[in-house]
Amino acid sequence: MDARSSAPYQDAKSPDPDLEPLPPVTPIVPLVTDPRRQVTVFLLLMTAMFMATLDNQIVSTALPTIVGEFGQPERFGWVGSAYLLATSAVMPLYGKLGDLFGRKPVIMVAITIFTLGSLVCGLAVSMDTLIAARVLQALGGGGIMVSILSITADIFQPRDRARYQSYLGLVLMASSAAGPVLGGTMSELFGWRSIFLINLPFGIFVLIGLYMLLPYRKPDRRPKIDFLGALLLAGTITSVVFWADSGQIFGSILAPQSLAVLLAGAVLAFAWVKVERRVPEPILPLSIFRSRTVILLLVISMASGAIGIGSVNYIALFLQMTTGLSPAMAGLLFIATTGGIAIGGILGGRLIAWTGRYKPFAVVSAATGLVTMALFSQLHAGTPLMIIGIVMLIQGLGVGIGQQVPTLGVQNATARADVGAATSAVTLMRMGGASIAISIYGAIISAGLAGRAVSLPDGAEFQELTPAMLASLPQDLQKAVANIYSDAFVPLFLTAALLIAAALVCALLLPNIRLPKTEKQELAEKAGQAAAA
Repeated sequence: MDARSSAPYQDAKSPDPDLEPLPPVTPIVPLVTDPRRQVTVFLLLMTAMFMATLDNQIVSTALPTIVGEFGQPERFGWVGSAYLLATSAVMPLYGKLGDLFGRKPVIMVAITIFTLGSLVCGLAVSMDTLIAARVLQALGGGGIMVSILSITADIFQPRDRARYQSYLGLVLMASSAAGPVLGGTMSELFGWRSIFLINLPFGIFVLIGLYMLLPYRKPDRRPKIDFLGALLLAGTITSVVFWADSGQIFGSILAPQSLAVLLAGAVLAFAWVKVERRVPEPILPLSIFRSRTVILLLVISMASGAIGIGSVNYIALFLQMTTGLSPAMAGLLFIATTGGIAIGGILGGRLIAWTGRYKPFAVVSAATGLVTMALFSQLHAGTPLMIIGIVMLIQGLGVGIGQQVPTLGVQNATARADVGAATSAVTLMRMGGASIAISIYGAIISAGLAGRAVSLPDGAEFQELTPAMLASLPQDLQKAVANIYSDAFVPLFLTAALLIAAALVCALLLPNIRLPKTEKQELAEKAGQAAAA
């Protein structure tokens, strides 16, 4: 049977009339069959995931110190944007390389590049060299994230995979929560270079562990790299992400220069489609997009990135500017969101593994996101912190319940030979949704604050207020500023609600697919039937 022509996980024998009919296929033997070795390899993957995702968060609180040493504050944002840009550009390439050459050599190359990039970051002598080193680091980091999800698909059966991918989601959330705290603490105690150099021992440890424990499965296909397609796709992604961030350079994402960048991306995308239709091994097979299930899940992934990742910084700003919380206290309040994600992720993963269904969890996740964004739009200056914390907890639960659905569903609906490319598409859509949403949210807040003014002491500018400056103002001025920010955030939260509403519609349209039972579940069911007989 041609591996490319089949989606290997559909339970075709189920009598449920709602199931999307797919042909039965020969079961795939997991790459690692020994349970203890599976767990050990997975722990190594979790370490690599934490290392790669932490590094995008840990730099945030160290940036003021870096700018103080190097100067060039106008390039402040590019230390983070360069990482996001390069990560997004290389994800599809790594997914395809894993399909063609095998996961093991690809992830080891990615970890090596990331570790070397971390070393160069730690040795940077200027802001320009640091930004260039961040690009090098991201060329490995993007491959780590995509390869880990693909390897998880190789070593676990579908229902077990749901549970383990929920753990990866917890690692992602843990790195987001711990990154700013670790960045500030390490830069204060050991200098800012330590936040990059700490990756070296962890990178070497993971490399040695995967070399010894992760088997190599040679793909059945002859490697044929679509270099032109990879270049055009990278250019398309770079153009879109750069357009989303272009507001800080050109003043608006609708400025002529920004629209020229977007037009260039559209031209590159058109050329990419033309190339992919002709090459034998496209970098991102267009056949993936012929599945209605895949399209719906990619939209859900994009919306989840816009809400779960893109809104975090703005919720933090909302908390600080409308409640008077310090950055540290606002960060502590995010424990409610992180805790909700942890609970929802574990619960959702186990329930998907038990029921074999992922559609209900996509629906619940999107519906919860819609409700919480609507609730956020009704919060005003002076709302009790307890109520805000409850809303954040509910939001976290919703994100956690559905966080693994897009990856799991797309892997289930895609031929085994294209799992890596399909997984990279899911991750890319999530990152792209976050990047574009950040730009949209920023434009909304800027428009909401434009023309608003408060007479502040010592001639201070309203738009340049920091949480510390706000806390030092008289009570009446604090209230006036809080009300202005509260009003500015209403359209932002309503926009976020519309985005997640689109995800809810897509979730309701998903076919009610059931994942096949694991070998242990099959044996337990047969034993139960035998006992009943």
